[in-house]
Amino acid sequence: MKTMTTVVRRAGQRRKGEEGITTAEYAVGTAAGAGFAALLFALLTGGLGDRLLNTLFDHVLSLLGVG
Repeated sequence: MKTMTTVVRRAGQRRKGEEGITTAEYAVGTAAGAGFAALLFALLTGGLGDRLLNTLFDHVLSLLGVG
């Protein structure tokens, strides 16, 4: 008969072989974030970024009744 302690693991306990899993998850998340930042930078510094900002600025000015 299994006792409750053998069925339910305590919080924070890990099975053997899972020691580095958290570090790997952080590494993948960091790489994905850096890739997204590079893509966003490339889009905003090109012609698309200029057009997007100009359109947004003109829209806000028209909402305020200035432009």
